[in-house]
Amino acid sequence: MSDRPEVPREPSSLRMAASLVTLRERASGMEVLLLRRAVRANDHSAGAYVFPGGVVDAADAFGHAACDGLDDATASQRLSLPHGGLDYYVAAIRECFEETGVLFADDVSGMPVDAARLVAMRAQRDALHEGRIDLVSLCRSFGVRLAPERLHYLSHWVTPLGLPKRFDTRFFLAMLPAGQQVEVDQVETAAHRWMRPQYALKHADQLRLLPPTRKLLQWLDGLGTADAAMAAAGALAAVPRIQLRLATGKRGRWPVTPDEPAWAELTLTDPHELGTGSYDIVPGRSVTLMPGVLRLTAPNPGMMTGPGTNTYLLGGGPDNAWAVIDPGPDDPAHIDAILAAAPGAIRQIFVTHTHRDHSPGARLLKATTGATTYGMRSRHDEGQDMAFIPDVALADGDAVPLPDGRILRAIHTPGHAANHLCFGLDDASLVFTGDHVMQGSTVVINPPDGHMATYLASLEKLAALAPAWLAPGHGFVMDRPVQRIARLMAHRLARESRTLEALAQIGPATLDMLIPVVYADVPLARHAVARRSLQAHLEKLAEDGLAAVSPDARWRRVGTMVAG
Repeated sequence: MSDRPEVPREPSSLRMAASLVTLRERASGMEVLLLRRAVRANDHSAGAYVFPGGVVDAADAFGHAACDGLDDATASQRLSLPHGGLDYYVAAIRECFEETGVLFADDVSGMPVDAARLVAMRAQRDALHEGRIDLVSLCRSFGVRLAPERLHYLSHWVTPLGLPKRFDTRFFLAMLPAGQQVEVDQVETAAHRWMRPQYALKHADQLRLLPPTRKLLQWLDGLGTADAAMAAAGALAAVPRIQLRLATGKRGRWPVTPDEPAWAELTLTDPHELGTGSYDIVPGRSVTLMPGVLRLTAPNPGMMTGPGTNTYLLGGGPDNAWAVIDPGPDDPAHIDAILAAAPGAIRQIFVTHTHRDHSPGARLLKATTGATTYGMRSRHDEGQDMAFIPDVALADGDAVPLPDGRILRAIHTPGHAANHLCFGLDDASLVFTGDHVMQGSTVVINPPDGHMATYLASLEKLAALAPAWLAPGHGFVMDRPVQRIARLMAHRLARESRTLEALAQIGPATLDMLIPVVYADVPLARHAVARRSLQAHLEKLAEDGLAAVSPDARWRRVGTMVAG
């Protein structure tokens, strides 16, 4: 690997574009129109199913004169533009007409365009597409007016840097005009299909759905009906600009959306957006997160460990000496990978907690390197690595100098485990969270070592430090820690409320009776694990005076909740 820094390339210029998501309602439910793009050279989306749409032409500005019901000032305000917002509406209508023959327009009396007139206008699509006639002239010739007010502004996506063609695309939503049928142009579009959003998502890979298409279909699927979708789109107060990032992985180079796990970490691993970061976590692959901070993931993926347990290496400095956080399970192959990934000698080993996917590797790594171990001993034996006895027992707030001169500070965060530590690097702008905060999942709270009230208090404690980044024991690095922690706490409290509701509905009840009610939103395969956290919730409610358990292990609700 070259030591020379990556030089950012000049990004391709953005082309403004508009796309129209067209719906219809059938007895079987809402359907959305998707077009299969014709296969053409140098078209990265060739063969993909997409919504109608294309580039905003300079001539679309002249289309304002053919519009009724919406002026440029109002359209620009909706799109947060100083001017030219109506261009996008016109472009969306024009592109939809060119590609599908569907026209959002009325005659001059305000009535829908009749079938005969639409057939005659469709005969001019080639001329319109080739620029031999403009949209205003076409509308004037056939006595029709465009109807942009039927389009709801829905979404705003920007192509990632690093692609030769980049688009700044505004998406709109509309219902198929009554009586109109799709007739594709067979130029840019090879075929069309009306699909239920759920069906399209199920076959997303075969349909080669691009990220914006997938995300908008997911949004539609959650609304159920076309009327509900139109109402929701019409009620949107603001539409954020979504900038995709390009990364690599199992699917090859692929755009990553802000709600995907790798999004925030790509800011660190690929700051110039060259597409060199990864959207996959690959066990055994060393990833440089920032200067002097590496991650190596153990080959132990699973329901409880996600992509695997993360081992972090911190170091450098004049002596090129390194520290390790969480050497992982007792796996010689992973220890060998740690030794190979470390750029220099390993002097220190830190353990966040003694669950068996985090600490057992410390013994073999210490035996190989002679490094000093740091952490806390286990306080309970269930599921714990009781053999881990640190050379240096840490307490909350202890500051340990690292080999490169930086400081690693212990933050005692019990709850998931009584001996759980997070580690803050220097000013705690980067915190290694172990299992206290995991990406994409809530952690299991397993009494007696786990304790729900203590866990919530530890979350508050971590949020109060206001870190900039969280490096979890499983998953990618996370940004916006305070907001993420707030969501975790809200999720736990919502589950607590659901537990109280279930006790009121079916109590007195055993854990087995409560699980399918409290965790109805969780797959059945996870109920055995969720049972542990439910026990922790019930014990917290008992501590709060809101629940009690009988000798036959049946829980009931007692007392009343006091508004905070």
